[in-house]
Amino acid sequence: MAARKAAARAAAQGRFIALFRGINVGKAKRVAMADLRQLIGELGYGDVRTLLNSGNAVFSAPEGSELAAAQAIQDAMVVKLGVMSRVTVISAAELAAMVAENPLLNVATDFSRLFAYVVSQADAVAGLAPLAAADWTPEALALGKRTVYLWCANGVLESRAAVVLGKHLGDGMTSRNWNTISKLHAMCAEPAA
Repeated sequence: MAARKAAARAAAQGRFIALFRGINVGKAKRVAMADLRQLIGELGYGDVRTLLNSGNAVFSAPEGSELAAAQAIQDAMVVKLGVMSRVTVISAAELAAMVAENPLLNVATDFSRLFAYVVSQADAVAGLAPLAAADWTPEALALGKRTVYLWCANGVLESRAAVVLGKHLGDGMTSRNWNTISKLHAMCAEPAA
């Protein structure tokens, strides 16, 4: 009986990605990845793994718990680590869809200059339609369901579109370059430890 319950619980678990905004950038908001893994594990989430030192975690949790997980992690970071960071949690399925729908993969020549801006509220993307229709040459901007894709031909620091996106989305988004997105996608496919 206990084995069946454990199997049912495991089957109801999914893989999720927590994206932290603004930690370990410069000298502010420093968080050790070991502390982050421990914090997420103490909240009851399983198989916690981190990627790079810039605030990316993959973990297991009950299906459909993205918003609750984001809020729990965000609150625990303030209480236990003294760091405020906006946390966006997406499912592995959402990440896979984000990867599949990227229309700029054939435009980008360097994936370190191709960015995915993941928004906290999916409806925020619809309001960006006028930006997507604008000519950003040599850059390119495209909209997905919950993602804004941005090709920064001359790098993100020289990107006009990145500045405009930042003004429109504020702290309601976090961005990752495509190399990081690809690594997170691969991590989600790895078997649990």
